[in-house]
Amino acid sequence: MTTFYIEQFGCRATQADGAALERQLLERGYTCASEAATADIVVVNTCTVTAAADAQARDAIRKLHAANPGVRVIATGCYAQRAPEELSGLAGVAWVVGNSHKPQIPELVEELSSKPSPSFSNGMFPLTALVPAQGARSQFPAKILTGDIFEQNTLLSTPVFGGEGNHTRPTLKIQDGCNSRCSFCVIPFVRGKSRSLPPDKVVREIRQLAAAGYREIVLSGINLGTYGRDLSPRVEFEELLRRILDETDVERLRISSIEPLDVTQDLVDFFASTGRVAQHFHMPLQSGSDRILAGMHRWYRSEHYARRVALIHARLPHAAIGADVIAGFPGETEEDHATTLAFIEALPFTYLHVFSYSKRPGTKAASLSNEVPGAVIKRRARELRALGEKKASAFRRSQIGRTLRVLTLRRDEHADSKSTPSLSTNYLRVRVGDTWTANQWLNVRISEELGNYVLGDLRQSEEPYDSKITCASA
Repeated sequence: MTTFYIEQFGCRATQADGAALERQLLERGYTCASEAATADIVVVNTCTVTAAADAQARDAIRKLHAANPGVRVIATGCYAQRAPEELSGLAGVAWVVGNSHKPQIPELVEELSSKPSPSFSNGMFPLTALVPAQGARSQFPAKILTGDIFEQNTLLSTPVFGGEGNHTRPTLKIQDGCNSRCSFCVIPFVRGKSRSLPPDKVVREIRQLAAAGYREIVLSGINLGTYGRDLSPRVEFEELLRRILDETDVERLRISSIEPLDVTQDLVDFFASTGRVAQHFHMPLQSGSDRILAGMHRWYRSEHYARRVALIHARLPHAAIGADVIAGFPGETEEDHATTLAFIEALPFTYLHVFSYSKRPGTKAASLSNEVPGAVIKRRARELRALGEKKASAFRRSQIGRTLRVLTLRRDEHADSKSTPSLSTNYLRVRVGDTWTANQWLNVRISEELGNYVLGDLRQSEEPYDSKITCASA
């Protein structure tokens, strides 16, 4: 029987696509190899959010082919959608499949499994969809399968088990694509228009996860706040959240990221009204300079963003508030950078994700001539990360003395065996003394900050709940 392996890169949406493909291939009777080196077919699920992500994917494919020249690679994902020709010339690549045609990968695996090597004939797809690779460095050049992604309405969605703590906390993608056109972002071009998983399917997936014993489930999407606007009848994101709590037994929901203008008074009040939704808001900021925000084609200005942060902090003073920030957008001056630093300094952020600007072909920002020198971008990114760590440390210290309910995570076998990692509702990484199995609720008193986490002492007045996870992936 043909074996396969899925090599994952990129964001939670990409990982969710990979998890859905894995489920489909397993249902067809294929065997998942324990590592890429032993697989007959490797699906490389790529990211293209930065030039570094592109390079990482190319390097991975080269290493796969060098380690096993007989392996057949299906390159897919966002990079494959954006620039299929760049991947088709790599040795070992049999197919390049864009996001537009990712649901057809199981049929491709079936075709590859039935042939000793890739051929140029194809009985399943229109020949107009196939473009022989130019200058491929292998006997059988790859074939390319992409199309107009905006005609695709498929949303691949399967819970993702993996990553830090996510054997305990599965991620479910409920929305994909984006209708915005931020000038720096290639994602709308490679993932298409916003589309949502119907609420009945969302509820069904979460019921199954809760029944299997998972206590926290993370909802993710490319632009999560737009969930349901494409459905008929239209469904509001808050409406979905309420339905999940009403119709499932999930003990805690967490949302991965939401645009600032989608954080409304009603949504914050809803978060504050229940202990079953994590007190955690991740809102992309990108810049604190209104001039740069305008150049980025963001739909808000710093004042609007600050109001959302104030709204959250007033209602939920201990909530986690995180942000994405880009250093070195074209035309960003030292004054713009200083404005961003001051803006972040003045607000109660609890962590930052900092990115160095990367030119993405096809975006409006890529045509701008006033690029910031690379050395300047690196320095500004360092300053932003230092400020982010300062804010994170201040938040960790502010929690000392509080009693928090935390969910135990899987222990890293290489980490301190005398403590157990756990996660609080407000996204604190907590180390609890002694060894506990994953997926237990513990009440702990935060005693001190140690590095990028805090220590929690078990409150003896309450016994932990027993784990009931039954899934093999747990």
